[in-house]
Amino acid sequence: MYRKKRGTLQAVALLMLAFVLLLTACGEKSEKAGASAKGSGKKLVIGSTGGFYPYVFQNSETNKLEGFEVDLWQEIALLTGYEVEWKTSEFSGLFGLLDTGKIDTIANSIAVTEERKQKYLFSEPYVYSGAQLVVKQGNEGIQSLENLKGKKIGIQSGTNFANLVKEFDKNGEIEIVNYETAEAGFQDVAIGRIDATFATKASALGTINKTKLPLQLGGKQLTTIPAANPFLNNEGNKELVNQVNDALKKLRENGKLAEISKKWFTQDLTNPDN
Repeated sequence: MYRKKRGTLQAVALLMLAFVLLLTACGEKSEKAGASAKGSGKKLVIGSTGGFYPYVFQNSETNKLEGFEVDLWQEIALLTGYEVEWKTSEFSGLFGLLDTGKIDTIANSIAVTEERKQKYLFSEPYVYSGAQLVVKQGNEGIQSLENLKGKKIGIQSGTNFANLVKEFDKNGEIEIVNYETAEAGFQDVAIGRIDATFATKASALGTINKTKLPLQLGGKQLTTIPAANPFLNNEGNKELVNQVNDALKKLRENGKLAEISKKWFTQDLTNPDN
């Protein structure tokens, strides 16, 4: 009788153990399915200077990164399920970090150029902001690169603006002064140390609005440059770029992309026709 009862208890215990294992397996399967639905489940590391207002900059009070692209990637993360981590570096080092796989992409108003398209996978553009001269308030004498001959212009190191000046200025009549940050160039224009600086129109509008520095736009924007996120060109990133593009499409359709642009740039610069 005792042996029979013990055998029955063992059988019940085995059944309970099997039930628990079944529940655990189902839970794991459900969890994996949820992660798959969200995306790859990995963390995305995004590189930026952290000093390019209003795209990505560090709030001196909170010591946190803020800006247009920070808000944009918060929305993309919600739609794709990726966890976003930011890594800051000088602009000249960002593409090196990308090439060595230390970051997954760059968010710093990266211009989509033919040269870069040959090397990287780009997301769909989310800002169309042209190369814009910025001069001291009241300076109406600089409306174009022609007016800068014999003068100094500030260029942030590593940006495409230097090529724009060199292509125009074949005889080297414009002196280029290099800066590690865009803000340093704006400051030196405001105090008269240099005659002009280059920025995207979006950055110029945002900076003038925020800082109240005695600056103004120097003429009309010279080019319209689409900005997007570059990724290493490999098979693994093709699906990731598709996910980012799907998220951007939804943000365009629901008006969120335009809303973020107006918040930081004072204008909707997310459409090439604007």
